[in-house]
Amino acid sequence: MRDGDRSPVVVENPEGTGPFVIVCDHASNRIPDEYEPFGLADDALLTHIAWDPGALGVARRLSNRLDAPLFWPDVSRLVIDCNRASDASSLIVTESEGRPVPANRAASQAERARRLDRIHRPYHEAIDACLKRRRAAGEEPALIAIHSFTRVYFGKARPWQVGIVFGDDRRLADLLIHELEADPALTVGVNEPYSPADQVYYTVERHAGPRGLPAVMIEIRNDEIGDEAGQRRWADRLAGILVAAERGLAGASHAAV
Repeated sequence: MRDGDRSPVVVENPEGTGPFVIVCDHASNRIPDEYEPFGLADDALLTHIAWDPGALGVARRLSNRLDAPLFWPDVSRLVIDCNRASDASSLIVTESEGRPVPANRAASQAERARRLDRIHRPYHEAIDACLKRRRAAGEEPALIAIHSFTRVYFGKARPWQVGIVFGDDRRLADLLIHELEADPALTVGVNEPYSPADQVYYTVERHAGPRGLPAVMIEIRNDEIGDEAGQRRWADRLAGILVAAERGLAGASHAAV
């Protein structure tokens, strides 16, 4: 397939009928041919500044286990970050974790609009369409976003193996936190290492908030899911909790933080 024929939006298991819809905003480190040369060394594209290593492997396994539709943009977050609002300063970064992104420094407003039209907008329209279909069928799916984070950030070690990120709606978050904290081997971040205040909750907030859907963002430390065994282990762990959570959601209150 020529790169120009490759869709920037991937939908897996679109007809899945399980109670969850999964998104993986930073699944890919691909730089489309039209943006080459991008001005970054290849090793930079293997790091967290370009994508969330391991996240797609977990998301795919969850999609299979839960019979859930899965949405992800097949473009690096360095081209455009689909988990940012269209007017966010971090939508198209010129520097990431101290590394310059040369190709973005000269990006005009027209180029910004083009990336929104070609990548960001189609991704969110695809998620919207799925949720509208499910609601029209009388269903109220929960939205799950899968991300990963680095063990060390700007020289500071992060103690959490997993973080649960949530906004005003705590229904799903509280169920996950309760079950994960029952494992004494885990240090669970509660709105850590990120929170909605860090502007990282855009996709979940945009799609679940107005519809009143249960939703959560799950951040897994990327050394935990650096290989297939780790991805499988975390997918199995989360799937077990989420299956049980489905039964608890009906009786859970829409609690505020």
